[in-house]
Amino acid sequence: MKKIIALAGIIAFTGCTNRDRFDTYEPDWKSLGNHEAAPEWFRDAKLGIYFHWGVYSVPAFGSEWYPRNMHLKESREYAHHLENYGHPSEFGYHDFVPLFKAEHFDAGEWADLFVKAGAKFAGLVAEHHDGFSMWDSDVTPWNAAAMGPKRDVTGELADAFRDRGLKLITTFHHARNLQRADSLNHNNWKSHYPFFKGMPPTSEDEQLRYLYGNIPEDQWIEEVWLAKLKEVVDNYKPDIVWFDSWLDEIPESYRKEFSAYYLNQAQKWKKEVVIVRKQDDLPLTYTVDDLEKSRKNELDEHPWMTDEAISKGSWCYTDNLQIKSTRDVLHVLIDIVSKNGVLLLNISPMADGTIPGNQRNVLLGLGKWLDKYGEAIYGSRPWYTYGEGPTKEPEGHFENHAEFLKVKYSWRDVRYTKRGNNIYCMVMGWPETAEFTFKAFSEKLLPEDINIKKVTLLGSDQKLEWKNMGEGLKVVLPDQAPDAMANVFKVNIR
Repeated sequence: MKKIIALAGIIAFTGCTNRDRFDTYEPDWKSLGNHEAAPEWFRDAKLGIYFHWGVYSVPAFGSEWYPRNMHLKESREYAHHLENYGHPSEFGYHDFVPLFKAEHFDAGEWADLFVKAGAKFAGLVAEHHDGFSMWDSDVTPWNAAAMGPKRDVTGELADAFRDRGLKLITTFHHARNLQRADSLNHNNWKSHYPFFKGMPPTSEDEQLRYLYGNIPEDQWIEEVWLAKLKEVVDNYKPDIVWFDSWLDEIPESYRKEFSAYYLNQAQKWKKEVVIVRKQDDLPLTYTVDDLEKSRKNELDEHPWMTDEAISKGSWCYTDNLQIKSTRDVLHVLIDIVSKNGVLLLNISPMADGTIPGNQRNVLLGLGKWLDKYGEAIYGSRPWYTYGEGPTKEPEGHFENHAEFLKVKYSWRDVRYTKRGNNIYCMVMGWPETAEFTFKAFSEKLLPEDINIKKVTLLGSDQKLEWKNMGEGLKVVLPDQAPDAMANVFKVNIR
């Protein structure tokens, strides 16, 4: 462990002091603000897939917050743990690590599935709040190459993704891992692990402290939080680094230091990279805003991202996990893209590395639709309006995620995108009328005159009758819908 600590210190120290004189970015907000937050490849991609998969997948109960909740006597997880594993003081979270074997994990097979699903980038929760790193690490002994699967999960995935043309995203949630309690039995919400006497998170064992974050704050920030980030950047060259909440608990100087380090490394790789943040902890001058399980209800001039789960509850696999329909996931994607957003879709593999069939079916169904109609999605940009129809998303973000889950679109809801000389009108279903009017083409609403050359229905060979009238573009519908989930009318303009 002393060797690990020393090496981690060297990694952090050299990153802070031996900066290349030719580095483009300095660790200050003004210099960092020169970085293009959302390069064209990111804006074109529209869909990425990632996954919450780790030691917390082993109990398959509650959620990925099991490591915390198993210590709280009032929680369902505590009762479940007591019944199935014993008292947390005797069977701690670290005892799940040998059970996380990932024996059926196949990075190539996962990559093939994500390509079929239509993703343009993919990756993993590199580390959740629990302190277990899903890569080959010299910073911490608690990593997937040394324990559990005993495989460099991140490395295998990075190679498989890039072999198939996918860019790599790594997400970091470890800002919450530090033990911030100031006394025994003080349940500090900003600490993932409760600090209860006699429980493993309070242990002075040198190795256990690296899992439970029970390390002096100054040392932890330098030798753990920052060192882990630099290690992943250097070893795997991610195209996107995404941060979860609680990043505001990290001193501003370190947030600047990492940002400059990553962006300067990317310059040396000759890669355009993206930093995504979830709350007001990094300036939007050089980062992309993320909304958890929610989305904007208006068109935004700046590209943004939603991280959304394929499930209706937990982010990680649980034995009673409910999965959304392909239709619902597709409609969310269409809505996000129409408003200048990108969808980061989370799936939930089992601890053994199996992706359950119901999740696979949703991904494959999504991919089949994108194979047919993806020209309305990939490489598109917003039109002057995102759409029309009676369905409106709630205000707010994650605090209203339960309300977002209730949103259901119908054939009365239309979303628009634009690509070249084509405007795509995506109808969330099939109209129950003989004619349909796209109101966004109304003379009163259009910001400028357009000359429509042709209107077609993707997936249909039938010639459409249409007329551009004062109240909008009126189209006579064919007898049969090309698709049951969403249909795309392509309007070619001069």
